[in-house]
Amino acid sequence: MKLILSGLQWMIFMIAGAIAAPIAIADLYQLSPVETAEFIQRTIFILGLAGFLQGLIGHKLPIHEGPAGLWWGIFAIYASLVGVLYSSNIAALQTLSGGMIVSGVFFILLSAFKLIDKIAKLFTPTITFVYLILLIFQLSGSFIKGMLGISSGNSEIKLIIFILSVVVICLTFWLGKHKVSFLQRYSVMISIIFGWLLFIVVHQAHPIQKAEYIFRLPQSFPFGFPTFDTGTMITAVLLTLLLITNVIVSIRLMESVVRPDKDRNRYLRASFASGINHLLSGYFGAIGSVPISGASGFVEQTGMKKRLPFLIGCCLVIGVSLFPILMNVIAAIPAPIGYAVTFVIFVSMFGLALKELKTVDNEERAFTVGGISLMAGIGLMFIPAEATTSLPPALQVIVNNGLICGSVIAIIIEQGLIMREKVRVK
Repeated sequence: MKLILSGLQWMIFMIAGAIAAPIAIADLYQLSPVETAEFIQRTIFILGLAGFLQGLIGHKLPIHEGPAGLWWGIFAIYASLVGVLYSSNIAALQTLSGGMIVSGVFFILLSAFKLIDKIAKLFTPTITFVYLILLIFQLSGSFIKGMLGISSGNSEIKLIIFILSVVVICLTFWLGKHKVSFLQRYSVMISIIFGWLLFIVVHQAHPIQKAEYIFRLPQSFPFGFPTFDTGTMITAVLLTLLLITNVIVSIRLMESVVRPDKDRNRYLRASFASGINHLLSGYFGAIGSVPISGASGFVEQTGMKKRLPFLIGCCLVIGVSLFPILMNVIAAIPAPIGYAVTFVIFVSMFGLALKELKTVDNEERAFTVGGISLMAGIGLMFIPAEATTSLPPALQVIVNNGLICGSVIAIIIEQGLIMREKVRVK
């Protein structure tokens, strides 16, 4: 019973945090309600399968998969190119499916040639600290907007939603520190269910949509056979290199929380599994997935450090995705509740970032690298997306992503300072 409850909590957390991406992308590509439901199903199915593969044969840690923010950005950019470079929304989606397949192949090649380990050495405690702080800054705006009731369909603050969100935050914090282990372990699930009931009572919850099918397998190549063009292939290769950042940092963080036995091949296996997952994303016409750094905060909040409950949660996600009525129930969870619970989890991640900074060998160098990269990364977050429309799609994604730019700048500066120190010693 304990394992089932733990797996159920993982399932709710994974789906609640992933449901927004496919809904937003479906809206961008003007998919019909039926197509949107199928797109959500395929994405959730892939996320459950991707997490299971990583947990079983990949990094073997309790790190769930979520829609990669970089792929989300590429989907958004390609939607704006319909009528310019692509004849229709479907043509653009076919190209994106091809891009994810290319990314999957490149992930596998990086693993086969053991290049991931060399890249992983660049991620020192300083770089991990910078990445986490930038991640918190980048997502904090979305959390606050969501808890204020601001969305694509509403630009005004809803005070009642904000009050309910604060109640959920306080409850999650309180349960997470509770002396009763049961309440602490299932604090996220209890907070989501209680928050959902509150939203229903004040009439702020959406009704559960009817399902047309009882059981439905995900469709392969739903937009037609993938297409491959040079620009998208180059973009996919570049994105793969950037996605490795997420993979490595997510693994490093979880290792600091669960402290597993040393495993030299963890990064190689994780890259190989990510390759398989991207191939599946392209095959099923879903969004490319990536290990989510927030998993470490979730594990620290709930204390669920074992892998088995996570694997059960992934199986439950896969199972739920095959039953549209169950998917509709999960999809009916008010978005502000998900933002509120995740807000608490990312507070825990801020503590993890500071712990990383405490382990650096050279504090002066860390402060210099952190100061420059954080200012550059956070500064880029304030540049409007419209200002980059003249750039190629690949560059648009990079410039519009302060997290990636700041992390890359941090790596370049730190490696430059290290080389300079070595020259001085000689």
